[in-house]
Amino acid sequence: MKGIIGKKIGMTSVFDAAGKQVACTIVEAGPNVVTQLKTVGTDGYAATQLAFGEKKEKNTTKAEKNHFAKAQTSPKSFVKEFRNFSLEKNLGETVTVDIFAEGEKVDVVGTTKGKGFQGVVKRHGFSGVGQQSHGQHDRQRAPGSIGNSSDASRVFKGMRMAGRMGNDRVKLKGLKVIKVFPDQNYILISGSVPGHNGSIVLIQK
Repeated sequence: MKGIIGKKIGMTSVFDAAGKQVACTIVEAGPNVVTQLKTVGTDGYAATQLAFGEKKEKNTTKAEKNHFAKAQTSPKSFVKEFRNFSLEKNLGETVTVDIFAEGEKVDVVGTTKGKGFQGVVKRHGFSGVGQQSHGQHDRQRAPGSIGNSSDASRVFKGMRMAGRMGNDRVKLKGLKVIKVFPDQNYILISGSVPGHNGSIVLIQK
C-alpha cells in the first residue's frame, strides 16, 4: 500500500481528451514527513507513520515534541499510519504527491459533513404521509407508523427514524487521478470527496 495525507481545497472541472467536462476535487496532498517506522519485531505489525500540517509549539505536548524531534521535523497537526507501506522511506524523509500518476485509481477516506439532528425526509428520503386534509395538518414530513401493535409490541432495531446525520468516516473507492501538480502539491481526483473544504483526507492505493 502507498498513501498520503492531504487537505481538501475545493472542486473544479476540467476537460478530458474527448472534450467531456469532468468534475473533480482539488486536494493539497503533502508533503508528508515519515515520523515513525513500525516493524513486526518491535510493534507486532509493519506500518509507516506519516505527519502532515504545521502545528504551533505552544499547542504541542512535550511527548509530541520529542516524537517529532526523532524525525528532525517541526510539530505536525495530523499523523496517520499506513500498514505495509510499499515505498522504501527512512525516518525524517518526505512523501510527496508525485507517488501517484495520472490515470491511476485511488481510494479516498474522509469525514462527511455533519448535518445535525435531521428528520426522516432529509435523512432517509421519506415522502411524508401525504397531502393535508380536513383534520390532518402538519403531517407532510412525518414518519408515519413505526411498529406493530399486539404481536411484536415493540419497535425493531434498525428502524429508519430521525437522528444524527453526517459526520461519518467514508471511503470512496476507485476514483481516478485526473492530474498531478508536483510543484504545488496538488492532485485532482475525479468526482466528489467526502468532507468540507479544509478537511483532512487520506489518499490510498
